[in-house]
Amino acid sequence: MFRGPRVSELLNVGAAVISFAAAIPLTVLSADGPHHYWANYILIDMLGAWVALCAAIVYLLASIYAVGYMRLIGEDAKLWGFYALFALFALTIFACVVMNDAGLYWIAVELTTLVSTFLVGFERAAESIEAAWKYIIIVSAGISLALLGTVLFYWSGSFVLGPTYQMTWDVLREAAPKLNPHLVTLSYLLVLVGYGTKVGLAPMHTWLPDAHSESPAPISAMLSGALLNAAMLGIVRYLAVADGAGIGLLARTTLVAFGIASLLVGTLFIVRQNGVKRLMAYSSVEHMGVIALGFGFGGPLGVVGALYHMLNHSLNKSLMFFGAGNIMRSLGSKDITSLRGVWRLFPVQGALWLAGAVAITGAPPFGLFLSELVILRAGLSQSFAWAVYIMLVLLIVIFVGFLNHFRVMYFEPEGRKAAARVSAWCVAPMWLSLIPLFILGVWWPHAIWDYLTAVARMLAGAGS
Repeated sequence: MFRGPRVSELLNVGAAVISFAAAIPLTVLSADGPHHYWANYILIDMLGAWVALCAAIVYLLASIYAVGYMRLIGEDAKLWGFYALFALFALTIFACVVMNDAGLYWIAVELTTLVSTFLVGFERAAESIEAAWKYIIIVSAGISLALLGTVLFYWSGSFVLGPTYQMTWDVLREAAPKLNPHLVTLSYLLVLVGYGTKVGLAPMHTWLPDAHSESPAPISAMLSGALLNAAMLGIVRYLAVADGAGIGLLARTTLVAFGIASLLVGTLFIVRQNGVKRLMAYSSVEHMGVIALGFGFGGPLGVVGALYHMLNHSLNKSLMFFGAGNIMRSLGSKDITSLRGVWRLFPVQGALWLAGAVAITGAPPFGLFLSELVILRAGLSQSFAWAVYIMLVLLIVIFVGFLNHFRVMYFEPEGRKAAARVSAWCVAPMWLSLIPLFILGVWWPHAIWDYLTAVARMLAGAGS
């Protein structure tokens, strides 16, 4: 019974609704302090609850979208397996954000890789199989470095806490001032490169364009809007340990350097890109670089801006992948130069997608404009002016280059007729992404501001 395609898709949507409904109370629960469960292995704190909320939003939107999109593929016999993996993928992401043990967090991140590999290669085309192999090989190599860094962190703690101890985030932060700074430096750099590979920070990003572009569109949204945030969470938690160990300047400068490198790589490939989903993928590299800059700059503004950017990027990139999936399926091509006349052929969803394109470049009046502005202010206030100027120049180039691709797709004469029509299942999530993205751009709710500043204070206290 559960292998029926209609039953499977509805069960997955139901799981996504439950996940979203559970994520909202988690933010309320965590506001009065961290909560520990299951012998201290599960942690519900404000930082983790925020990342979980972002993931739950993307999971819900992608699950609704998948109902319409996956029916276009015409492989109903395999859909039960797709939705089972889809729900398991979401579960592994949620597991990442609540793990209180650094070793268990590493296991959860690795599980996301193992599960999502099958989703990346789900369509079984030569390109998707190649992308899946590239994804698992490169990310597993990076995660191996993160494992080595985790082991070295544990070893450094053993000189202070004894040969055996529970490696929770609180224990690491409390012991940080007594840890050997040289050993912590090596451990942090390994963790940064390892989890940075999963985040898609340049130059460890090479798996991301292929995996994002060859996955089914709802999976591309999950990879970009949910998984990357969960991996960034690990870097942020270890950054608090590095601050406490007295190597904060080195740790933050290194993270800022990776952020600038990601922005630069994203800019170069966005300007010269031909594939529409690869264009979205390199935009993810760019925006994870922006989030890395926010956390690297630090201070209340840097943390608040980075966390707000997480939410806005999750909404915006979901919208962009949904629009790309619709246009690709309708016109039967991935090539930007072949996707022409979008405005005339698809007036409603074309308008939604174009609005998302303006938003993803960081232009007003959308949420990413506010979060990037706050991050720029943080860099100036934290003596990273050089990085701010580079970031500002690259964002301007991205604005011009990204929208130039949309000029080709929207205003050049159409080259082909629409071969398929998408259902309301594929258009409704675009509205559900764009409306809050616009609201968050013209109005920053005080409740969200207060919540994110509390997270910033928590991280500052952890690193002091």
